[in-house]
Amino acid sequence: MTALAFHIDRVKKMPLSKQIYCAIRDAIESGQIPAHAKLPSWRDLAAQLGVSRGTVRLAYERLIDEQLAVGLGAAGTRVTERPPSSSRSVTTTEAVPMSTLFRDFSTRPVVFQMGVPAQDAFPQPLWSRLAIQAAREASTAPVGYPDPRGDAALRGEVAAYLSIARGLQCSPSQVFITAGFAGALGLVTRGLRLEGQTAWVEDPGFPLTRTGLTLAGLTVAAIPVDAEGLDVDAGLRLAGNATLAVVTPGQQAPLGMTMSLARRLQLLDWARSTGAWIIEDDYLGELQLNGRAAPALASLAHDERVLHVGTFSKTISPALRLGFLVVPPALVRPFGDLAACLAPAPAGAVQRTVANFMHGGHYLRHLRRMKRLYAARRAALLRCLEEEASDALTVQMTAGMAVVTGLTGPGSDVEIARRAWPFGLAPTPLSPWSVRAPQAQGLLLGVTNINEQRLAADCRRLAALART
Repeated sequence: MTALAFHIDRVKKMPLSKQIYCAIRDAIESGQIPAHAKLPSWRDLAAQLGVSRGTVRLAYERLIDEQLAVGLGAAGTRVTERPPSSSRSVTTTEAVPMSTLFRDFSTRPVVFQMGVPAQDAFPQPLWSRLAIQAAREASTAPVGYPDPRGDAALRGEVAAYLSIARGLQCSPSQVFITAGFAGALGLVTRGLRLEGQTAWVEDPGFPLTRTGLTLAGLTVAAIPVDAEGLDVDAGLRLAGNATLAVVTPGQQAPLGMTMSLARRLQLLDWARSTGAWIIEDDYLGELQLNGRAAPALASLAHDERVLHVGTFSKTISPALRLGFLVVPPALVRPFGDLAACLAPAPAGAVQRTVANFMHGGHYLRHLRRMKRLYAARRAALLRCLEEEASDALTVQMTAGMAVVTGLTGPGSDVEIARRAWPFGLAPTPLSPWSVRAPQAQGLLLGVTNINEQRLAADCRRLAALART
């Protein structure tokens, strides 16, 4: 009989039976428990672990269902013969996007992590009440298929918000609710039928945008940015045949500059004269920490060549996976057909919660509070970097809700970020955002989830990692 040595964690939310199943499964597939080995009886393993026999029985039944073991009645339970190819020892680390290399999904935000709003400042009691209200509304609503374009109330609230905060006049019929930015990008590339075409992207720019466009069948042309944003003249020289440009004009990601009016007009003129399209990734929306945010690029697009994309990930929570896409009136019908057939809006209850949050004025109030909080935290971070880490990290610029730092030493920003994660620090390496050489080495430090009481120690730790 094979002896099993593992522990269960009674604090975990994972059921005990699943913990037992996972431990035995992993031992079988790694070869730690060989084929034909006899597993302990329900009684023996239950006594060893201090759980009920029924808990062990559920774990064994799942192993049997998945053909990892076979029940032989009085002869006990034995491990089945497994072909070598079934081993789980093969990893897929190379296929994991850069943004996920240093963290697990669904964990709490940690210090310096980008793209996640402040966990400690979210109005949780209010949100819980609104979520319960939305769930009740959903449970009493008529049974039927929801509008694939999104909840009508939320689309109306988004249109009103964009008019007030981003200077973008649109009707609710032009608004599509999507599964975040990724869902909007997929909807646009399908709706415009851009497969095989060339797209301009900012360099440096969001790595997952480049990957998404490539997966959609487009050729990506990395166009440099300068103090005014995307260099349109460089785009014409490097990829004059492009039919799409993806830009972050409000606050360039990751460097933070706002696209100048002259450059905006030049980009719009290029789209108008060539019949190209522009995707405006308004990823931070109104969260401009210095003064008022510039109007959306789409507010200038009288020729209607701009598709505006925003999300609630940075303002409410990325766990919602909720975004919105504003299309020109001429595209409303074809995009409606596409949403109905291939990309319907996310769950209705979540949409209703956000709609109620916006309708009550809570969203704009929340944004105002967050702007003050993030500005204060950014100032605290800049002070600590100057006092504790100036010999290892040089502040280059502030960019939205992040501080861009350069390295004074020869170290790799990717390696520094990897080594920082076990210490509860999640700086984002800058080099993967660039395509063209030389790739700048640096760290992007998010300001939203820092703790000012521990900030000096966190900066010292990060500086020590950057020095070695």
